[in-house]
Amino acid sequence: MSSKPPDFIPIAAPDIDEDEEKAVLRVLRSGRLAQGPEVAALEEEFAQAQGSVFAIAVASGTAALHVALHVSGIGPGDEVLVPTFTFAASANAVLAVGARPVFVDIGNDFLLDLEDAESKLTGLTKGIMPVDLYGLMPDMDRMRAFASDHGLALIEDAAQAHLARRGSWRSGTAGIGAFSLYATKNMMSGEGGIVTMSDEQTARDAALFRNHGMETRYRHVSWGLNYRLSDLAAAIGRVQLEKLPNATARRRSIAGRFDAELPSFFTRAHVPADAYHVYHQYTVRVPAGVRDDTVDQFHSRGIGVDVYYPTPVHLQPSFGGADGQCPTAEQFSREVLSLPVHPKVTEDQVGRIIAAATAIASNLA
Repeated sequence: MSSKPPDFIPIAAPDIDEDEEKAVLRVLRSGRLAQGPEVAALEEEFAQAQGSVFAIAVASGTAALHVALHVSGIGPGDEVLVPTFTFAASANAVLAVGARPVFVDIGNDFLLDLEDAESKLTGLTKGIMPVDLYGLMPDMDRMRAFASDHGLALIEDAAQAHLARRGSWRSGTAGIGAFSLYATKNMMSGEGGIVTMSDEQTARDAALFRNHGMETRYRHVSWGLNYRLSDLAAAIGRVQLEKLPNATARRRSIAGRFDAELPSFFTRAHVPADAYHVYHQYTVRVPAGVRDDTVDQFHSRGIGVDVYYPTPVHLQPSFGGADGQCPTAEQFSREVLSLPVHPKVTEDQVGRIIAAATAIASNLA
C-alpha cells in the first residue's frame, strides 16, 4: 500500500488539541463516564448556540434522525419524502421506524426539489426530511409552508449544518432538527448526535426514547433504546462547540477564495443571498466524462478530494430503485467532487489547491 506524501492535504482533519485532551481527562478523573453532567451541559450550550429551545444529545447522527422521526409520530405504513442525493442514513432512519422512504430529486443547489416532492405525495405521506447538504439550508419558509399545506411532519437533517442559517431560520429550528457529531463534521465528539426541538413534550419524549423509556431508575413509561451519549464524548463536543464560530468563519474564508479563484471548468452551485453556508464540504461539478480523471489528477498532486455522493440512495442495492427516477441527482452523482475546506487547510495549501485546479482544468477542458 502506498503511503501519502507528508504534504498531502486531506479532505477532512478533526481539529483536536490540548483542550479536548484536558476535557477527556477531566471526565476520566471524575469517574462519571456515561451520560451525566457533561451531556446536560452540552445540551444547554448547543441549544443556546443554535437558537433552539431544547436539545437532546444522542449516540450518533443516525440515532438523532431515528429519534426525530419517532417523536414526530412516523411509524409503520407511513411514507417520508427524502432527497436521494445524500448519505444513506437519512433513508435508513425512516426504515428504522417502519416507514418507507420516498426518494425525491434535487435542484441545481443539491437540495430537495419541492416540485418533485409534490408529485410524489400519496395518502400515506406523513413526513418530509430536507437535508442541509454540504452545510446549505433550503428555503425553510417554503419547506414549512409545504409541510403545513400537506399535513406533514418536518424533520430537518442538519447533520452537516451546525450554525447554518437561511433567512430568519437557524438550522434545526424550523421543525425537529437532527445533527451529527461524527468525527469529520464541523463540530464533533468522535461519534454522537443532537436532536433539537421547540416543544417541551417532544423533548421529554426524545429524552425517554434515548434511555429505554426510563422516567426514573427502572421505571419504564414507554419503550425506547440505548441511544445515550457518553460524558466522554460530550466533553469533547463542548470544546468543539466553543471553537465552532471561528472554525466556521475559516471554512467560509477558504470557500470565498475558491469562489473567486477557481477556473470556470468547476461549476459551483449558487448560494442565495439570505443563506449562511457553513461549508461542511465545498462541492463543485465537472463534466461527467472527466470527473474520475479530475479526482485522480488532484490525488496525484497530493490533494485529497473526494466524491459525495457517487450513487444516489435510491440506486443503492439495499433500496433497488430504477435509473431515471431522480434524473438530476443521477447526473450530479457523476459530476460532483469536493475540495478540502476544513479549518486546518492553510493559506498556502489553499493556493496549492487552486493552482492544481487551474492546471487540471487546462488539461481536461
